[in-house]
Amino acid sequence: MIVCGVIVRREGPADAADIAVVHAEAFARGGGEIPVEVGLVEALRTDDAWLPALSLVATGPDGGVVGHVVCTQAAVGGEPALALGPLGVRPAWQGRGVGQALMHAVLGAADALGEPLVALLGHPGYYPRFGFRPATEYGIVPPAPEWAEAFQVRTLGAYRPEIRGPFAYPAPFAEL
Repeated sequence: MIVCGVIVRREGPADAADIAVVHAEAFARGGGEIPVEVGLVEALRTDDAWLPALSLVATGPDGGVVGHVVCTQAAVGGEPALALGPLGVRPAWQGRGVGQALMHAVLGAADALGEPLVALLGHPGYYPRFGFRPATEYGIVPPAPEWAEAFQVRTLGAYRPEIRGPFAYPAPFAEL
């Protein structure tokens, strides 16, 4: 997929260090601390919830990694579901459609794999453009009650209305 001069592809074995840089820059909070998203991706990569087909990078014209998104195996009331995140774009590439390209690519890939839904914790004003709706509209309970406004779900082709109940992230999310 080519958008704004980037190509979106699956993460390869040589991309791990570049992905860490993407998230370190994208989520930098000052003070020189390494953002938790860097360690989260590393922990997810070694967890049973890791789905290699749903870890995607965006590369610029020189082939360098400028963005990354990942979905991992989660559950809703014991039924399979996906957790999206983190999604990061290097600051110099933000606002140029890279995040949008990554989001469309990962949602399309998840749908093609027969997944029923994707959930994320994110800005309620941004993610509806990708079809995300408040999880509570689907009877899906966020892991923390205070997340209700920002916890969102995007249903996919294999979605069934009986998929309801508490959402469970993969174990590495609990270690944040």
